[in-house]
Amino acid sequence: MNNFLHNVAQHTGSAELRSRSLATIQVNLGPQCSLECRHCHLTASPKRQEAMSQTIMDRILDQLSHMTCQRVDITGGAPELHPLFGQFITRLHARKINIQVRTNLAIYLEPGMDQLLQMLKACHVSLVGSLPCYLEKNVDAQRGPGTFTKTIAAIRMLNTQGYGIHPQWPLDLVYNPQGPSLPPDQHRLEATYRQILQEQYGLFFTRLLTITNMPIGRFKADLMRQGTQKAYMTLLQQAFNPHTLDKLMCRDQISIRWDGRLYDCDFNLALDLPVQATHTDVDTLSDALAFRPIVTGNHCLACSAGSGSSCSGALTA
Repeated sequence: MNNFLHNVAQHTGSAELRSRSLATIQVNLGPQCSLECRHCHLTASPKRQEAMSQTIMDRILDQLSHMTCQRVDITGGAPELHPLFGQFITRLHARKINIQVRTNLAIYLEPGMDQLLQMLKACHVSLVGSLPCYLEKNVDAQRGPGTFTKTIAAIRMLNTQGYGIHPQWPLDLVYNPQGPSLPPDQHRLEATYRQILQEQYGLFFTRLLTITNMPIGRFKADLMRQGTQKAYMTLLQQAFNPHTLDKLMCRDQISIRWDGRLYDCDFNLALDLPVQATHTDVDTLSDALAFRPIVTGNHCLACSAGSGSSCSGALTA
């Protein structure tokens, strides 16, 4: 039994964690990205070429027509780089599905993105953008030189389109620590972000989401190089918070990889730990998977430490 599941058993009496709904279907279009961030759990980069096919997209849409899913959460890499990204969005919108896109923000300064942005706005797509700090040196150290300047310019562009200003076009920002530590209080940090971005740059956003760095992918490689992996895992273990268990994102969603395989979350996807079911591809996607046992590991300690962490930010106040 892994340390996370041991903690679950101690606090719930059951050595198993199960899902309870499929409110969100997360779709990873592929790990190709315009950036190569040091903390990326998927090791996304401009060199990655894996991409979801038209056939897989068609199958997802077919399965969704028989489900009670409330939202489709599209991610990557930089999902905007996928040649069928716009088509996929418009087809989801035509089915009146709530759509959210996870973006590195800097991508919107690339050529040809103006028209894509207009399409996102017309489809009332919610955006979740990465801005791991409000300081230029920290962002550039984590995401590459010049990324902070591009990100600020992208947020300004989005603000002019109403994103982060009008309720129908939410723009959430995502913070993650620079190193092996837990995020600070989400509400307090949001107030600081809001003050600095407004006063120094005249920018607006909807919410700040704090996310704990997952000890996998490039962040794990950094921990190993620095000799801090054991200390970080100890920190996560000691900060385990049983109050996060009811709100873990894997309890109410499932993730689909670019090749159609199903996973309990995007982190299990990165580790290639598919769902615990007889069939694990998109053709078996159904509401019946809402009550499946969840595949866990020691990396799950990151989601349950402190205030908790998920794709929607902190889990407890």
